[in-house]
Amino acid sequence: MASCMVSILFLFPLIAAMSAVEPPGCKIRIINRGLEMLKYETQKFVVEELSNITMPEMKGKEGHFQYTIKEVKINELNLTYADLAFQPGLGLLFNVQNSSIALSFRRHILYWLFYDTGAINASAEGVNIHTVLHMTRDELGRLKISNITCDASIAKMKMKFTGTLGRVYDFLATFLTTGMRFLLNQQICPVMNHAGLVLINSLLETIPVRTEVDKYVGIDYSLLSDPVVTSRSLDMDFRMPKDLEMLLRTTYFGTIMMINPALVEYPISLQLELNSAPKTTVKTSGVTVAITAIVTVMVLPPGKAPVQLSSMTIVAKFNAKVSMKGKRLGVHADLRRFKIYSNQSALESLVLIPLQVPLKTMLQISIVPIINNWTKRGVAIPLADGMDFIEEVVEYHNGYLIIGANLHFSKGLREMIERKIQADAENAI
Repeated sequence: MASCMVSILFLFPLIAAMSAVEPPGCKIRIINRGLEMLKYETQKFVVEELSNITMPEMKGKEGHFQYTIKEVKINELNLTYADLAFQPGLGLLFNVQNSSIALSFRRHILYWLFYDTGAINASAEGVNIHTVLHMTRDELGRLKISNITCDASIAKMKMKFTGTLGRVYDFLATFLTTGMRFLLNQQICPVMNHAGLVLINSLLETIPVRTEVDKYVGIDYSLLSDPVVTSRSLDMDFRMPKDLEMLLRTTYFGTIMMINPALVEYPISLQLELNSAPKTTVKTSGVTVAITAIVTVMVLPPGKAPVQLSSMTIVAKFNAKVSMKGKRLGVHADLRRFKIYSNQSALESLVLIPLQVPLKTMLQISIVPIINNWTKRGVAIPLADGMDFIEEVVEYHNGYLIIGANLHFSKGLREMIERKIQADAENAI
């Protein structure tokens, strides 16, 4: 298990102000410290993949010797120096230098009438692997490894023969090590390509592009463009939650039925509708959300069309506390200011002044808890299966807020990928 530091930048004010060029609603930044923590999982995953290298049999003849080499097995990989870094303009660089691979295989050698078999222990030294992962946006807006540039080399290879004629065969070591080094070197980059283009991409496919908040609202988390990579960070711009803005701008908000024959002859409904998107302001002191809603008072006589009694405007301002737990981002609202006035006459507005305080109290007691019950469930942040955020920290700045967190791997990359492959196989049945 490991953790990775990421920063998530939410640009809330953009929800209320659209422009011709669509701005990002969310920016996720992975920094150098995050890569340092992610390096462990990457290194372990590469070791597991390289350990599965399969090599063909080697057959040949050298003078009076005929030989067959088979059952090649990787016993140990010692990555003396492995680093994961940003590759500006492209993606990520995984670099292995001056490392070693211990392996063994079986020999079958015929020399004149003598036939001998035995084990050979070998070591590849000075192993260097330079791998660049090109990170792009796919057609669905997901993060994808579009290409891998790989270069591998082995400086030298040593062999140790065992068996009755072990010392006699030592002179073959130079010939065999040259061939074995060539074959092993030819296997490294194909394994790295398969690990990235097939296995890692299959894991990235589990990251949700669209997340449902409820049956009305869905948030689009597709990337707006390819990631922007510098020597210090990788930035990903995500699309704005348009459905949420559309809901808050135009959708019918609710109805309160008042059916008390002692007070009124017919039932009365209060219809609330937001006439514009909420205006969100982010400052170092916190987040405030201002909303303007139209309240229409309707009488509902039985068997007849509703009759409008009055139309009023409500202006409210909330303090919002943003928090994140695991993969979900939540908001808790607190009503700070409240004002109501008539859309029909100044006299009616004067009559409403004494109602300001009791109406605010009613909202705090009845409506605000309903809103908080909905917002505390939060919205999911796009992450692959097997990953979670821990040790979250929220920072408020002028115009935006930053959430810093450690990315926690509950499973290794190999286990996560195997679960994805198994799930795909079960779905295909």
